[in-house]
Amino acid sequence: MRDAEDFDAFYATSARRVLAHVSMMVGSPAEAEDAVAEAYLRAWNRWSKISTYDNPEAWVRQVAYRHAVSAWRKAFNRRHAHRREHAGAHVDALGPDHVAIVAALRRIPADQRRVIVLHHLVGLSVAEIHRETGIPAGTVTTWLARGRRAMAAYLADDETRETERRPSDV
Repeated sequence: MRDAEDFDAFYATSARRVLAHVSMMVGSPAEAEDAVAEAYLRAWNRWSKISTYDNPEAWVRQVAYRHAVSAWRKAFNRRHAHRREHAGAHVDALGPDHVAIVAALRRIPADQRRVIVLHHLVGLSVAEIHRETGIPAGTVTTWLARGRRAMAAYLADDETRETERRPSDV
């Protein structure tokens, strides 16, 4: 009975956060929901072991991400059809900055997007990202730098881009 209570508490305190992180990593809230649900099911089935880990939330996030990637490989065409169908969907209560960041994240390579989300949104250090993902720390650092540069280009407003293209008259 204690395991069920511990798991319920773990789920209650981490599920929304993990869903938000995985959603940004994979670029699709619907696919993230499926992957996160599967990850929590796997965590529940192994809770006696998972609960002893230093960071069970990182385990769930990693399993969810891997599950999503596996689903992409199995259903590549379905995923693209889903994205086209929902491309113009309006979401209430999201500010323009949030929408711009998510759009920019979707435009950068998946590896860069993953480390950007883990570092800037989850708050993990480079070393923690390495431990969670197995990606070498140097590669994490490189992907963070490249991802930031790419996102900066997508997040710059038209006026900023125009100013960067031509020297100002002094």
